[in-house]
Amino acid sequence: MAYTGEFQVFEDIIKEIMIVYKHDNRPWLIGYSGGKDSTLLTCLVYEAMKRLKDAGDTLGKTVHIITSDTMVENPIVKNYMHSSSKSINDAAKRDKLNIKASIIYPEPEQTFWSRVIGLGYPTPEPPGFRWCTDRLKIAPMNTFVNKRIQESGEIIILLGVRKGESLTRLKTITAREIEGKLLNMHNDIPNAYVYNPITEIPNSLVWEFLLKGDCRSPWGSDMKYLFSLYQGENLGEEQSVLGEVDREKIPVTGNSRFGCWCCTMVKEDKSLQNFINKGATELIPLREFRNELLEMRENSQFRDSKRRNGSVYKKADGTFGMGPFTLEARRIILEKLLELENKTGMELITMVELKAIDKMWDEEGDLTCRMLVDTYHKVKGKKLPWDDYKTPRFDTEAIEAIKSIAEKYDIPVELITKLIVSVDTNKHITKNNKMQKAFDSIIGQGWLHFDSVEGALNHED
Repeated sequence: MAYTGEFQVFEDIIKEIMIVYKHDNRPWLIGYSGGKDSTLLTCLVYEAMKRLKDAGDTLGKTVHIITSDTMVENPIVKNYMHSSSKSINDAAKRDKLNIKASIIYPEPEQTFWSRVIGLGYPTPEPPGFRWCTDRLKIAPMNTFVNKRIQESGEIIILLGVRKGESLTRLKTITAREIEGKLLNMHNDIPNAYVYNPITEIPNSLVWEFLLKGDCRSPWGSDMKYLFSLYQGENLGEEQSVLGEVDREKIPVTGNSRFGCWCCTMVKEDKSLQNFINKGATELIPLREFRNELLEMRENSQFRDSKRRNGSVYKKADGTFGMGPFTLEARRIILEKLLELENKTGMELITMVELKAIDKMWDEEGDLTCRMLVDTYHKVKGKKLPWDDYKTPRFDTEAIEAIKSIAEKYDIPVELITKLIVSVDTNKHITKNNKMQKAFDSIIGQGWLHFDSVEGALNHED
């Protein structure tokens, strides 16, 4: 079906996509978030591919539809993203199109909970402490892209960005454009090109197109439901409560943020709250836990006085800054998270993450080697698969003796435990210099000279 009238621009874009697709054998990659713009782009590419197939053209190269799951997505949005990805694959198989939808995840050691609970990273905070984006989104995407480049030599990345979205994006897109060319070299990724098919589409027309006809995407997803996600409608139902869409009420901006449910970059997550206000009451416990995380981040009793490298620092107001969450604080966070799973029935942390965190805690100074498995058993009432293999480094009596000696000689218990862990980790290594380097690193991390560091900093003032 050819588009005419107000949709003529989409007809032109589809024809352009067909031409660009047939031009070479470089695979395509679309970052699909499930939002309106990436959905529009995927719809147009899908229709272009179907037209080529129906015309008898050989669809030689693969179009990869990539969805990034940070593993802490808003559960409602996450379910929609996963459902859409599966529907795209099912429809592509049905229509015999060379389209492959994939969901990518961060590495187990790089997930949000592995960093926060495993290593004690403070949760992200404004203005600039945002360690999560690169680890949870950018790095997994780059890994996928680089693998495709290794396989094919070059790839083309299709972006669902539009000039009408914001002044910042307008400037970015305009700066990249090369007059008379549809493909531009990627700014950061070698052997990758960028194609922006929908840059000129205004926001209102995006919704008009998505909500046309039966409001279904080519792979069968309900676009009224997507619209309801932006509007924060009652999401407990399979279908949107909107019923017939009133096109006079299509949002001008549509900038609802589908972010991580545990994000602490903002004091109040308005997106999460909007879902709750409109009926998604299952998100209330998640909001409460997120607020607890925020409070714990600001509470010095849950934080070390030093950074992970042992250094201390002063803030602009002259007070000393806080380091990572203490090991006990991390245990508390894990316990609360597992209790939240019990309360909501949602999987909020995976077995793979728990395994990674367990290893981190062993290396961080848990001399019992059982803090995680025992916490899990306490909350869940069942054992982790590797519980029986967790043998303490020392018995309870020995651990208490270590603590007593540390207190007697005014030596930080954390220093002693780190030295013990280092010895245990390196006990089978024959090269003495490696053990010495490990010791030097621990001793040199400011453990024994906080007062001198404080004096030096005060002297600078």
